[in-house]
Amino acid sequence: MGLNRFFRSFVYAAQGIVSAVKREQNIRFHLLAGITVFTAGFFTGLSYTEWLVVIGLVGGMIALELVNSAIERVVDLASPDIHPLAKEAKDIAAGAVLVFAAASAIIGLLIFLPKWF
Repeated sequence: MGLNRFFRSFVYAAQGIVSAVKREQNIRFHLLAGITVFTAGFFTGLSYTEWLVVIGLVGGMIALELVNSAIERVVDLASPDIHPLAKEAKDIAAGAVLVFAAASAIIGLLIFLPKWF
Protein backbone atom coordinates (compact mmCIF):
# COMPACT_ATOMS: atom_id res chain seq x y z
CA MET A 1 0.00 0.00 0.00
CA GLY A 2 1.40 3.37 -1.00
CA LEU A 3 1.84 6.11 1.57
CA ASN A 4 -0.49 8.41 -0.37
CA ARG A 5 -3.24 5.78 -0.37
CA PHE A 6 -2.69 5.19 3.35
CA PHE A 7 -3.14 8.88 4.21
CA ARG A 8 -6.14 9.16 1.87
CA SER A 9 -7.89 6.50 3.96
CA PHE A 10 -7.76 8.90 6.94
CA VAL A 11 -9.38 11.60 4.81
CA TYR A 12 -12.18 9.20 3.84
CA ALA A 13 -12.67 8.20 7.47
CA ALA A 14 -12.86 11.85 8.53
CA GLN A 15 -15.39 12.52 5.76
CA GLY A 16 -17.48 9.65 7.09
CA ILE A 17 -17.41 11.04 10.61
CA VAL A 18 -18.34 14.54 9.40
CA SER A 19 -21.17 13.12 7.29
CA ALA A 20 -22.56 11.16 10.22
CA VAL A 21 -22.31 14.14 12.58
CA LYS A 22 -24.18 16.31 10.06
CA ARG A 23 -26.97 13.77 9.47
CA GLU A 24 -27.35 11.81 12.71
CA GLN A 25 -28.86 13.45 15.78
CA ASN A 26 -27.87 10.56 18.05
CA ILE A 27 -24.18 10.92 17.21
CA ARG A 28 -24.35 14.61 18.04
CA PHE A 29 -26.02 13.75 21.35
CA HIS A 30 -23.33 11.20 22.20
CA LEU A 31 -20.55 13.63 21.25
CA LEU A 32 -22.05 16.25 23.56
CA ALA A 33 -22.44 13.64 26.30
CA GLY A 34 -18.79 12.62 25.80
CA ILE A 35 -17.60 16.22 26.08
CA THR A 36 -19.67 16.59 29.25
CA VAL A 37 -18.20 13.39 30.72
CA PHE A 38 -14.64 14.46 29.86
CA THR A 39 -15.26 17.86 31.48
CA ALA A 40 -16.72 16.21 34.59
CA GLY A 41 -13.78 13.80 34.68
CA PHE A 42 -11.30 16.66 34.53
CA PHE A 43 -12.95 18.47 37.45
CA THR A 44 -13.54 15.25 39.40
CA GLY A 45 -9.92 14.15 39.24
CA LEU A 46 -10.24 10.69 37.78
CA SER A 47 -7.43 8.20 38.20
CA TYR A 48 -5.43 6.90 35.25
CA THR A 49 -7.44 3.67 35.20
CA GLU A 50 -10.74 5.55 35.42
CA TRP A 51 -9.69 7.72 32.48
CA LEU A 52 -8.89 4.60 30.47
CA VAL A 53 -12.38 3.25 31.15
CA VAL A 54 -14.10 6.56 30.39
CA ILE A 55 -12.17 7.10 27.15
CA GLY A 56 -12.93 3.51 26.09
CA LEU A 57 -16.62 3.91 26.82
CA VAL A 58 -16.99 7.26 25.06
CA GLY A 59 -14.93 6.10 22.08
CA GLY A 60 -16.85 2.83 21.92
CA MET A 61 -20.17 4.66 22.04
CA ILE A 62 -19.24 6.99 19.18
CA ALA A 63 -17.82 4.08 17.15
CA LEU A 64 -20.95 2.00 17.70
CA GLU A 65 -23.15 4.92 16.64
CA LEU A 66 -21.08 5.24 13.46
CA VAL A 67 -21.50 1.51 12.74
CA ASN A 68 -25.23 1.78 13.40
CA SER A 69 -25.46 4.70 10.97
CA ALA A 70 -23.55 2.74 8.34
CA ILE A 71 -25.87 -0.24 8.77
CA GLU A 72 -28.90 2.01 8.39
CA ARG A 73 -27.49 3.49 5.17
CA VAL A 74 -26.71 0.09 3.68
CA VAL A 75 -30.14 -1.28 4.61
CA ASP A 76 -31.82 1.77 3.09
CA LEU A 77 -29.78 1.29 -0.09
CA ALA A 78 -30.49 -2.43 -0.32
CA SER A 79 -34.16 -2.12 0.60
CA PRO A 80 -35.54 1.31 -0.29
CA ASP A 81 -39.07 0.03 0.23
CA ILE A 82 -40.33 -0.83 3.70
CA HIS A 83 -39.52 -4.47 4.43
CA PRO A 84 -39.86 -6.34 7.73
CA LEU A 85 -36.30 -7.72 7.56
CA ALA A 86 -34.87 -4.28 6.80
CA LYS A 87 -36.70 -2.85 9.81
CA GLU A 88 -35.50 -5.73 11.97
CA ALA A 89 -31.87 -5.23 10.92
CA LYS A 90 -32.05 -1.52 11.75
CA ASP A 91 -33.80 -2.21 15.05
CA ILE A 92 -31.18 -4.79 16.06
CA ALA A 93 -28.35 -2.35 15.31
CA ALA A 94 -30.13 0.35 17.32
CA GLY A 95 -30.60 -2.17 20.13
CA ALA A 96 -26.85 -2.77 20.24
CA VAL A 97 -26.33 0.97 20.68
CA LEU A 98 -28.90 1.06 23.47
CA VAL A 99 -27.27 -1.84 25.33
CA PHE A 100 -23.83 -0.19 25.15
CA ALA A 101 -25.25 3.19 26.18
CA ALA A 102 -26.99 1.67 29.21
CA ALA A 103 -23.86 -0.22 30.26
CA SER A 104 -21.77 2.93 29.78
CA ALA A 105 -24.15 4.98 31.91
CA ILE A 106 -24.05 2.40 34.72
CA ILE A 107 -20.25 2.21 34.62
CA GLY A 108 -20.08 6.02 34.58
CA LEU A 109 -22.27 6.20 37.66
CA LEU A 110 -20.08 3.64 39.41
CA ILE A 111 -17.01 5.76 38.64
CA PHE A 112 -18.41 9.24 39.37
CA LEU A 113 -20.94 8.86 42.18
CA PRO A 114 -18.50 7.66 44.87
CA LYS A 115 -16.26 10.64 44.09
CA TRP A 116 -19.13 13.12 44.34
CA PHE A 117 -20.89 11.78 47.46
